[in-house]
Amino acid sequence: MSARSGGGGRELTVRLKTAKKRTTSQQRWLERQLNDPYVARAKRDGWRSRAAYKLIEIDDKVRLLKPGQRIVDLGAAPGGWLQVAAKRIGLEKGQGKIVGIDLLAIDPVPGVAFIQGDFTAEDAPDRLKELLGGEADVVLSDMAANATGHKQTDHLKIVYLAELAIDFARQVLAPGGHFLCKVLQGGTEGQLLADLKRDFTTVKHIKPQASRADSSELYVLAMGYRGLPAAGSGA
Repeated sequence: MSARSGGGGRELTVRLKTAKKRTTSQQRWLERQLNDPYVARAKRDGWRSRAAYKLIEIDDKVRLLKPGQRIVDLGAAPGGWLQVAAKRIGLEKGQGKIVGIDLLAIDPVPGVAFIQGDFTAEDAPDRLKELLGGEADVVLSDMAANATGHKQTDHLKIVYLAELAIDFARQVLAPGGHFLCKVLQGGTEGQLLADLKRDFTTVKHIKPQASRADSSELYVLAMGYRGLPAAGSGA
């Protein structure tokens, strides 16, 4: 491993020597992690991932999370958003409930219920609502599909994930509830955005500063869920 100096004697940028078993993309990812101030800050502050700062920044702007809410976090691993949500709703004081779900296991977050499994499973909405003790006030999703490097393919994958998350949110959100989901720039155009505007009173995009500058990710925030149409309404 080597480093570049900024001229004042400080080592500013860490460079890794190329390893034979490491791909170019892995090399770039490792260098980016080592030089990311949010990664170091997360370790100091006790957050499990740099993504915690994205939710903190969004919540500071829109006041999404409130004491006593029922929260669902889709794709919750490694648990950074669970930590933030727990703090913001007062979980340590016995206020609210949080359920996280992910295909990957995570270390327990105090007070948080966790399901290791697929949120698209047929019984997942009912399991989540049972653990919450009712419908959710907020559904969070920071899920991201594994990147292929092919822009159009990655775009389609993230749109598909967002569609699945939206469908899930419709099944578990209480009327008036909110939905926050990671997408890519251009990822909520067309029918997807139209559906959100139909089902929620307010829809907007947010790109927190904690998102990497070279990343095309942003978040769609849909607030004020109108609820599922009544049976036989023809909607």
